[in-house]
Amino acid sequence: MKLPIPLDRPLVFFDLETTGVDTNTDRIVELALIRVSPQGDVLEKVRRFNPEMPLPPGATAIHGITDEDVADEATFSQRARSLAKLLEGCDLAGFNILRFDLPLIDNEFHRAGVHFGVKGRRLIDMQTIFHREEPRDLTAAAKFYLDRAHPEAHSALGDIRTSAAVLSAQLERYDELPRDIDGLHGYCEEVSQYLGPLSSWFRVVDGDLMLKKGKHRGIPLDEVARLDAGYLEWIRGLDDTRREVADAIDAAIERARAEE
Repeated sequence: MKLPIPLDRPLVFFDLETTGVDTNTDRIVELALIRVSPQGDVLEKVRRFNPEMPLPPGATAIHGITDEDVADEATFSQRARSLAKLLEGCDLAGFNILRFDLPLIDNEFHRAGVHFGVKGRRLIDMQTIFHREEPRDLTAAAKFYLDRAHPEAHSALGDIRTSAAVLSAQLERYDELPRDIDGLHGYCEEVSQYLGPLSSWFRVVDGDLMLKKGKHRGIPLDEVARLDAGYLEWIRGLDDTRREVADAIDAAIERARAEE
């Protein structure tokens, strides 16, 4: 692989497949990297890891890796030192690494007790370049879908007029888009779900609320209600707990009691 830029030290392109999208709690199940030296030598590696947790069906549906595929693999902790040595002295590159891959792998190294720092490294994120060079704002959408400028940008009425026109153009362009509001809602929700105040404590995994922080992080709300209802009562009693969070906790505890 010959890059059109000079290198003064190795540049490692890398990508992760994971158990989910929470950089604090999810785990790596596959890591692929390409290490390019200043002389042009190329090293490619792919490693799978046992994440020490069940793979959610939603994650498997994306990357195709199952629990059986990684059952006999080493854990990240077991390979962390050799991986850190391979990355030592290298700059890092990838798509969306600044917001996802780097925070997640940094947490994996931390759990393994292996130092992995980005200080002094150059970080190249192709998504950042893409978004800066090809903006994904409403003005860009108007140009792409409507082939016209958006002279009323940041005027509320002008923005919504253009937004409505963009939706019509998207429906004409993409045959696979649902042709009803329920369907469009589901299509958007598959990518990004709005939790409102619930997002302070929960994320959605396969349609279920899951704790995203605290001692039971990564565990479904209903399971916590069965195992440790007192902890949920504690959350419910916090001064900053929103009504929506309290209602979700009450419903989970009620379901748990009904199963007893």
